[in-house]
Amino acid sequence: MSSPKITFIGAGSTVFAKNLMGDILSFPELAEARICLYDIDPERLAVSERVGRRIVETLKVPATIEATTDRERALDGADYAITMIQVAGYKPGTVTDFAVPKKYGLRQTIADTLGIGGIMRALRTIPVLLDYSRDMERLCPDVFHLQYANPMCMNIMALNRATKIRNVGLCHSVQGTAAQIAEDIGVPIEEINYTCAGINHMAFYLTFQRNGEDLYPLIRKVVEEGRVPDWNRVRYDMFLRLGYFVTESSEHFCEYVPWYIKSGQEKLIERYNIPLDEYIDRSERQIRKWGDLSRQLQDPTVPFEVNRSLEYGSTIIHAMETGKPAVVYGNVENRDLITNLPPDCTVEVPCLVDKNGLQPVRIGRLPPQLAGLMQTNVNVQQLTVEAILTGNREHIYHAAMLDPHTSAELNLDQIWSLVDDLMDAHGDWIPENLRKKEPSIASLLRVA
Repeated sequence: MSSPKITFIGAGSTVFAKNLMGDILSFPELAEARICLYDIDPERLAVSERVGRRIVETLKVPATIEATTDRERALDGADYAITMIQVAGYKPGTVTDFAVPKKYGLRQTIADTLGIGGIMRALRTIPVLLDYSRDMERLCPDVFHLQYANPMCMNIMALNRATKIRNVGLCHSVQGTAAQIAEDIGVPIEEINYTCAGINHMAFYLTFQRNGEDLYPLIRKVVEEGRVPDWNRVRYDMFLRLGYFVTESSEHFCEYVPWYIKSGQEKLIERYNIPLDEYIDRSERQIRKWGDLSRQLQDPTVPFEVNRSLEYGSTIIHAMETGKPAVVYGNVENRDLITNLPPDCTVEVPCLVDKNGLQPVRIGRLPPQLAGLMQTNVNVQQLTVEAILTGNREHIYHAAMLDPHTSAELNLDQIWSLVDDLMDAHGDWIPENLRKKEPSIASLLRVA
């Protein structure tokens, strides 16, 4: 039995924390793990602590559950740290990211990965992650950091540039989409093997096979037979045009490109069934779900179930603790893993995990149309991270200028003004050195 200290940062994300705790403690070798839950919200933290204790009772394992609002105590001596934070939360963070752009006619679906919403979320999130990492360097320098917060690529890029802590960015889009495709083509997911690579939320299945048989013809048949799910029209459209299937959902992907959300083109939005403001609705559902879970925990007669999720976090910890190898998909620094993307960008590739740690697989050169599309997103990621790490506010405007969806909808004066309005609206959630407005080419251009 292994008893690593596993610290959850942002443990008030109770539903997600429940899944990860259940996954970890479902491994017999991790049944004695010491799980430390940390959050800045005592109420949400208390609910997550009760969830952790119910998981221990349900699985009948000797794990220990601790909860604290003391960050130093949480990180001191941690073997693994799992971040699942949402800085500024649904309100005011997410609500502001949607409301202000709408005044300019810029509509979004998720606003957490790219676009003007993704840029703003990065400005709020990365400084906090860097603060945590500096604490890790002092309190647990050998810790392995499993990072779940969006915007994934920007967060990991900044961490790799500014800290020494080992890390990986984790998402469920690769394995989740594979299961969705398997259902569409009628092939059990257990019989499918694939190779996927790219950037988070824009990785593509380079191969999708069963016993050496290419399954892409079956995916094409879904289109030919008119069986494309209504909620997945964007991704199937991209598959036909690019030749490969993308990992992230249609509602996500449509705001990473300039083609699907167009002001004044409601028929286009209807054609692709694009759920504008989807993340607003999702967030409100999650808040209700948290409330339901909180109430459920007060009633000992309500059954409490623990089921394994698709998340990779527990698999990584298990492989590193036991040496039993596993393959996961992780977001890591490129370092020549994908040769036609920049070396310092964040890529999502298969990774072998064992006692040697996380070992990414070199993919080589991606099909040029895929790398070209990804580069449009990498441009925004690099400029946003550069703004945060250097304190150069101008690069926030540059990132918004180059963002595919924003630039397809707004002119340059509108983009500049939108950035200013969002920075003002977020106030103290934005780092102080980026809030300062100084005379610049931007203001001169507006005067001219």
